Parts: sequence; C-alpha cells; structure tokens
Amino acid sequence: MNPPLEEPTRKRLLSLDAMRGLTMASMILVNNPGSWSHIYPPLEHAVWHGWTPTDLIFPFFLFMVGVAMPFSFEKRLSAGGRAGLMMKVIQRTLILILLGLFLGVFPEVLWRPGVVLEARWPGVLQRIAIGYFFTSLAVMFLPNLGRWAVATCLLVVYSALMWFYPVPEYGPGVFEVTGNFCWWLDNQLLFGHTWKGAPAEGFDPEGVWSTLPAITTCLLGYFTGQQLRRESDNGESDKWQMLTRLFVAANICLVLAYGVSLSMPINKQLWTTSFVFLTAGLAIHLLGVLYYFIDLREYRRGLLPMLVFGSNAIFAYVLSSLVGDLISTIPVGGQSLKAWLYTYLSSNWLSPNNASLVMAIMFVLVCFTVTYMLHIRRIFIRI
Repeated sequence: MNPPLEEPTRKRLLSLDAMRGLTMASMILVNNPGSWSHIYPPLEHAVWHGWTPTDLIFPFFLFMVGVAMPFSFEKRLSAGGRAGLMMKVIQRTLILILLGLFLGVFPEVLWRPGVVLEARWPGVLQRIAIGYFFTSLAVMFLPNLGRWAVATCLLVVYSALMWFYPVPEYGPGVFEVTGNFCWWLDNQLLFGHTWKGAPAEGFDPEGVWSTLPAITTCLLGYFTGQQLRRESDNGESDKWQMLTRLFVAANICLVLAYGVSLSMPINKQLWTTSFVFLTAGLAIHLLGVLYYFIDLREYRRGLLPMLVFGSNAIFAYVLSSLVGDLISTIPVGGQSLKAWLYTYLSSNWLSPNNASLVMAIMFVLVCFTVTYMLHIRRIFIRI
C-alpha cells in the first residue's frame, strides 16, 4: 500500500503494485464469505496460536505501507519539504482513523446515531494509520541507525512486558486468550470499545499493546523498500545482488521467527514478535519473487487484476466494507440479501463450503469491476 496510497508513477516498481493488489484481493475474499459457518480452513484465521494463509494478509498489507515510503517520500520531500510532508502525514493519518471508525458503525449509524458512543475504537485502518504515522516520524527525523533502533526497541519492550509483567490474578508470561498482557491492557484502556467478536471480553486483536510490534512490521517494510529504491535504477548485476540480499534477509527473519516461537508462540491476534518475523520473512520472499518475474524478467501477463486493486487499494477496501455491510442488512424474504443468496446457491447448486466460496469470489469480482472502471479512467483516489 502507498503511504497510505499514492498514484502510480513510472518510477515505482510494478511488483509493489502487484503485491499490494494481490493482498487487497485476498483481504476482500476472506472477509466476505457467503457464510461464516462454512469456510475452507485456509480461508479462516487461526483460532489462537499458529497461523493460516489468511493470517498473513493484514501484516503483508502493513508491510507494503512501509515498502512504498522510500519511493513516495523522496518525491514529496523534494516537492514540499519536510513541513509539507509532515502535514500530509498528519492529514492521512487522521483520515484513515476516521474512515476506520466510520466503517465500524456503518450502516447502523444511519438509523441509530447513538451507536457512535458504543463504537469500537481500534480497527484495521486505525492500525494502518498508527503504523504509517510512527514509521513516517522515524523516516523524517531519525538516521537509518535510529530507525533500526526504534524497530528493535519496540519488539524488545513489547516482548519484555509480555514475558515478565505480572498480570493481576494470572502472573507473567501468559499467552492464552485471557491473562496475557495485551488482554489486560485493553481492558484497562479501551473501556469495552473493542471488537465484539474477539475471543475474550475486553480484548481487541488490533488493541493497544499489539500495535507496538505492528509498527515494527511497517518499519521492516520500509527497510525493504530502501533496498528496492536504492537498486531499482542501477544495472542488472546490482539488481541481482539486491535480490539475493532480500532473500537472505527473508530467511534470517524466518529463522528468528522459529527461535522466538519456542518461548513466544506465533499469534496474529497478539501480533507476537515471532509473528512479526514470520510475516516479514514471508512478505520479503513474496515481494522478491514478484520483483524477479515482473521487474527483472518483465513477465506482465495476468497482472491487470493485481494492478487494478493495487492502484486503488484504500478505495477497494472501503468499497468492500460498505457493500458487505449493506448486503448483510438489506432484507429479502425475512433474511438478509447475503443470507438469501447463500441459501439459494447452497440449496440448489453447491455444497455449503463451495457456495460460501463462490459468493466470496463473486464479491471480489464486483469490487474489481467498480475499481477497474476507475482504473481505465486513470482515477486514483488518494487520501
């Protein structure tokens, strides 16, 4: 994702847009099944510890926010200076937070305005905004060594309290649904304004403490983008060397993920340190593969859907959220439009799981069609 979104330019590598678009299409797919009771396991989040392909989508998205920064910030700094860039960062951060809060209460707010008083405070866009904001500060005001120090300190401080803080009535080092430090701090600070579908009351998977390592995810994306930006205009041999360094870094992250997981399990909802290393390693591998085929080998066949979603990522996400909420609300024959469509497919044509998957694919196609209409008109909705 651009920071958070930037109109495509000739200088940006197509592999960045492709990975962002692939991530966005995957996010729309897994967020909109026909029935939450009938989903193939790879399209579900892990219940608690462990991971599935679905658990990779959000961290990949946040990682790409960081990857895009070296490309977009250089242009903005040369155009308007640090003060202008800082104002743009603040503006984008606030818009993302407000968008996230709005999506959290839509469409119920249309007939019950008081729902805003009960709204969930954290959320996906809110976490992206915070990761983007603090990574931007590090990029603008710290040397590269200082940025690495921030990324490291965030993980060290997060891990230290997760391991050693004595949560009342539970003690230190708890990583279960209740009793962990993230759960305890959310209960202290969010006052129940959390996701109602969370595994424990008062806890939020995008909560307070787990946001710290999420910022590191964004910073690791920035460091990856630095390598791509530095070598993207150089000769062929330099690009191959850069690609080799990326794959080495990816494997180091995976080794660290395994090592840390021996004492801190891989867990998306806690965004554990092991989860940070795992997702960064896999994201770098995927980006490296895309870079090899798309930018080095110039293999462009079949890229259009990824580029369409990638060039209007925030629009596609907001569109999918709004439409998904609406079809879950519009009544048809005593049930929602979404439930009616699913019942029709599953009772007449397909098995429950296949009907659910087909509806999710149809939803992706609808969002693609709308976003494609913007793409062919070169309309790129920027924040």
